[in-house]
Amino acid sequence: MLSKSKFYLNYITKAGIILVVLLGLNASSSKMETYSTNENINKSIDLSTMAIYINQEEEKKANEEALQTYLWGSLDSYTGDLTGYGANCPLCSGRLACTGQDVRDGTDTYTDKTYGEVRIVASSSNLPCGSIIRFESSRISEEPIVAIVLDRGVLGNNIDLLTPSEEYAYKYVGRSKITYDVLRMGWEK
Repeated sequence: MLSKSKFYLNYITKAGIILVVLLGLNASSSKMETYSTNENINKSIDLSTMAIYINQEEEKKANEEALQTYLWGSLDSYTGDLTGYGANCPLCSGRLACTGQDVRDGTDTYTDKTYGEVRIVASSSNLPCGSIIRFESSRISEEPIVAIVLDRGVLGNNIDLLTPSEEYAYKYVGRSKITYDVLRMGWEK
């Protein structure tokens, strides 16, 4: 058996060691707390979320580009004469052949659900009603003209642009050779 003095000495030594260990842990945890509360060091970034966001943005951009190509890409091109006409022309009824809409009030545009506000043209049955075309004519506009086929009355690949009046057609459209792109063939289904 241990003597009382050795027992107390052993007890004090163990207690001292435990105290030193506890003080050491307390000191090191104080440092950890100091580092953990430093807001400049502990900024965390969720890189996987950022990668998903970037991929979604890239996919969105690619989808937008694909949509623009789909909407504005040419399905076919034709060459023909461009002329103009007014709803008050001698052989005109004032109504569009494809829709029956009365355009004697000077209406020469149509609001398409996909292409927005477009001009109205007459074509032969080569282009189905609702077809969207794009052409350029510096006499009419500096920008390309987008139009929808809503009327009939011309032959072959010729296009007749609806204008507010016959006088306007003679003065600003006349007759010229154009090449036009077909962007949509007929009404969307």
